[in-house]
Amino acid sequence: MGERAAEVMKVVWANEPPITNSIVMEQLGAARKWKPQVSIALLLRLVERGFLRTEKVGKERTYYPLVKKEDYLKFETDNFIKRVHDNSFFNMINTLYGGSKLSGEELSELVNWAKERRQ
Repeated sequence: MGERAAEVMKVVWANEPPITNSIVMEQLGAARKWKPQVSIALLLRLVERGFLRTEKVGKERTYYPLVKKEDYLKFETDNFIKRVHDNSFFNMINTLYGGSKLSGEELSELVNWAKERRQ
């Protein structure tokens, strides 16, 4: 998913369905200086790719999420770790913190997290 489509999905996930182009424009389009056609095109692309479904209500289209935010984030994170860090969580953590020291609190949180996953 591209950056602009991801921004639209964030609006979708942050609001109670159904979502309309007006909602997207109100919360995102004006700040990005998009014309309504841009957000409409992004919404339709998300429908085509299976992220949203749409219904026509009168003259207006409404949109409903088909993909949960948590599922999408897990997929993207897993894909990132595979692609960039050779499928190694350790390599990713090492890259993030390799040049800087973790605080004692951060290190404890990471150790506790790992212990919880091990059980």
